[in-house]
Amino acid sequence: MSLSRRDLMKLGVVGGAALALPLERTVSASSSAQERLASSRLPRPFTLPFRTPPVLQPYRTDATTDFYKVYMKPLQAEVVPGLKTPLWGYNGLVPGPTVKVTQGRRTVMRHVNNLPSKHPLLGYTPWTSVHLHGSPSLPQYDGYASDITNPGQYKDYVYPNTQTGRTMWYHDHGLHHTAENVLMGLAAQYQLVDPLERSLPIPKGEFDVPLLVSDAMFASNGSLFFDNHSESGMYGDVILVNGVPWPVMKVKRRRYRFRILNASISRSYQWSLDSGDPMTVIATDAGLMPRPQTVQRFRHGAAERYEVVIDFSKLPVGRRVVLRNTSPKNNIDYTNTNKVMAFDVVADDFDRSDNAVPDTLNPTNPAMLLTAADAVRTRRLDLVREHGMWTINGHTWDDVVKSRFSLVEANPREGDVEVWEIRNSSGGWFHPVHIHLIDFRILDRNGQPPMPHELGPKDVVYVGENETVRVVARFEGRGKYMIHCHNLVHEDHDMMSQFEVRADSDVTDPLSDPCKSLPEIADL
Repeated sequence: MSLSRRDLMKLGVVGGAALALPLERTVSASSSAQERLASSRLPRPFTLPFRTPPVLQPYRTDATTDFYKVYMKPLQAEVVPGLKTPLWGYNGLVPGPTVKVTQGRRTVMRHVNNLPSKHPLLGYTPWTSVHLHGSPSLPQYDGYASDITNPGQYKDYVYPNTQTGRTMWYHDHGLHHTAENVLMGLAAQYQLVDPLERSLPIPKGEFDVPLLVSDAMFASNGSLFFDNHSESGMYGDVILVNGVPWPVMKVKRRRYRFRILNASISRSYQWSLDSGDPMTVIATDAGLMPRPQTVQRFRHGAAERYEVVIDFSKLPVGRRVVLRNTSPKNNIDYTNTNKVMAFDVVADDFDRSDNAVPDTLNPTNPAMLLTAADAVRTRRLDLVREHGMWTINGHTWDDVVKSRFSLVEANPREGDVEVWEIRNSSGGWFHPVHIHLIDFRILDRNGQPPMPHELGPKDVVYVGENETVRVVARFEGRGKYMIHCHNLVHEDHDMMSQFEVRADSDVTDPLSDPCKSLPEIADL
């Protein structure tokens, strides 16, 4: 039987460089070939300075669009003092450069895969698929897991940036290898600003700070140590903030806004300050909350984003405040994973502009106005561990591929409002569930109201052990989009499925715009 180009696209053989069919899966990431770095060699907390990732500048602009080029390529970094760690980075940086865009200005990003032909330790082919997490992208630009770009290929991604202002992130989503690729460094923030945010007196400029938090473990030679604990998760003994282990940030005596992204492969966190001071949550995954929420601590699952204001104005110069992690259960913890970073108060700040948190932020966010009464139907997603596999409604991504991408868990019509009831029956595991395309509102958890820090628009929901969480959303856009656990080890093994938003007219296939082979044959 011969395969058409469309058949090859569906099987992941795109851009003129055929892969073996089906796409290879990494042998379970294991420590068997590595010796773990001794704890005495680990970095000491609070000895290295904090750093902010650079902002990526467009190489070309026109009246409507900003154009960027991003090269995925290998690098070596001294994360552990005295040792070099092989990493992969967007433009050779870990984390990658931050992209800052204005609502309504279109972005075109060319992502070029200049990675080696094989992973240096695990031996797989590092194909990639870039997902802009938090964007209602067209299906062909959403980072569909099977829409891969191999080394020596590139793809242009188009983002309309029409949604409300928010903290997003771009990261790898390549089939079967997302955990390893993100652990190697393929992650960065993408910030969208809208007029409402600009009008508020919340901290801006140097006082608006991205925090990309992750964890890692290292081998004795400095390379990353891979152990997915029998496909349950990867947990490091070193906490990294913007790629630096347990950094120290110098702060002035005023309010700061921190855009906290949990970019860990599996770990969840519970943040608190050792000073006992409260934190004010002003935004969730999909933008500003209706009203700020002041908390002493809050839980943060993988891939969630929370924007938090911390007020240092009442602290004396010379005071150190530690951001702590009182870890939720079912993580694997080590000696210093209860620490994240430190803030050293160094000076007064006499610029008091943008130094407040108003009582009202965004009371009219469309997602937050929805109620269960608006829904035309309710659907259920069951998260189950069965036959040694992570499943959604008993399905895996392998089932989706075998169905020739026709299997879907839901098929709302464009514009429908639905309630999704997400039930975790997987036996003692937690799952941060990401639903692509949509912003949703959390209605309840086991029949109780959502936690205060969750009272904003979301695209990831933490579903704890034996929990049932209900969310409500309007489905706008057309095509097939993924649903998956954002414990990336679970995702890779194979806790991912999809839904399709239907319309009266044709919908776009997520595999309809494949990558191209280098050299670049056309400018953006």
